[in-house]
Amino acid sequence: MPAVRPEEHPPLRSPSSVPPDTVRATAVHGVRVLELLRDRTLLWRLDGPDAGQTIRLGPDEVTFGRDPSCTHPIDGVGMSRLHARIVREGDAHVVVDLDSTNGTFVRGERVARAKLEEGDVIQLGPQATFRYTVTDARHEALIQQLFVSSTRDPLTGAYNRRHLDERLRAEISHAIRHGTELSVILFDIDHFKRINDEHGHAEGDAALKHVVHVGLGALRAEDVLARYGGEEFVIVLRGTLPAGAARAAERVLEALRSAPFECGGRDLHVTASAGVASLSEIPWPSSADLLAKADARLYAAKAAGRDRVHSQD
Repeated sequence: MPAVRPEEHPPLRSPSSVPPDTVRATAVHGVRVLELLRDRTLLWRLDGPDAGQTIRLGPDEVTFGRDPSCTHPIDGVGMSRLHARIVREGDAHVVVDLDSTNGTFVRGERVARAKLEEGDVIQLGPQATFRYTVTDARHEALIQQLFVSSTRDPLTGAYNRRHLDERLRAEISHAIRHGTELSVILFDIDHFKRINDEHGHAEGDAALKHVVHVGLGALRAEDVLARYGGEEFVIVLRGTLPAGAARAAERVLEALRSAPFECGGRDLHVTASAGVASLSEIPWPSSADLLAKADARLYAAKAAGRDRVHSQD
C-alpha cells in the first residue's frame, strides 16, 4: 500500500457540536487526526434521583450540604448543613470536609482534606457519591445526553416515570425528616382519544408537548412535572399545603384553557382534569398511597364534568 502524504488531505474541521478551542490536530503516520482536548474536570453523580448529572469544576469553589446557601444543596440522610467544599489549588482540585458529622470519603477513606485524582470516588455522608473525572467536550456532552435520556420523556421533555418514582420517594423522605408537607397533582387531558381519532396521532403528540410547555410555565422552578403514562401527568410540590396545591392545579388548568395550540390549521383548546393529594391526608407516608388518593380525586373530577380540580373527598 503506498504511503499517504499529508498534503493530500485537507485540514480537518472541528465537529459543529464541539467548540474549536477544545480540539487540536496531531499527525499519526503522516495523517492529521483530530484530537479532543481533556480540558475540563467534572463531578459525576453516581447515586440517587440525580444519578448521571454532572457538575463542571472551575476556578470557583463549590460547596455541598443541606443549607440552601450551598452552591449545590443536597438534602439526604446523613448530610450536614455545611458538609464539604471543593477548591482549585494550582492545577488540581482539593476536597475539604467542613467538620461534617458523617464524614467525607475519598477512595474509601475518611479525609479532612484530599487532593483529587482522575477517577477518584468522593462520598459525602452515607448516600451522596460522585466520581471526579478529567475529560473532553465530546465526553461531557455524551454524559449529559445520557442523563437527559435516562430521566426525561423523549416526546414531551417532562421527567419520565422512572425519575418520578425515585424523586417522589426522596421527597417523601425529606418531608418526614423535616416535618414539612408534600403534595401531588395528578392530571390528564380531557377527551385525548378524540384528538387522536379526529386529528391524528401527530396532533395528539403535539397536544402532549403543548400541555407540558404550558404546565411548566404555570409552576415554580422547583416543582417537578413528570409524564405518568399516556396522557396522564404528575406534579410534585415540595413544602406545599393542600390549599396551595389546589391553587397550583387551578393555575395549570387555567393556563391550558387560555393557551390554544394550532391543529390542522385552526386553534384547538385542550382542557384537563386534576386530582390533588397531600402527605398529611394519608395514614401511611408512601408514594403509592399518595398517588392513589390523587387518582381517586382525578376520577371524581372527571365524573363531575371534567375541566376541574378535586382536592377533597
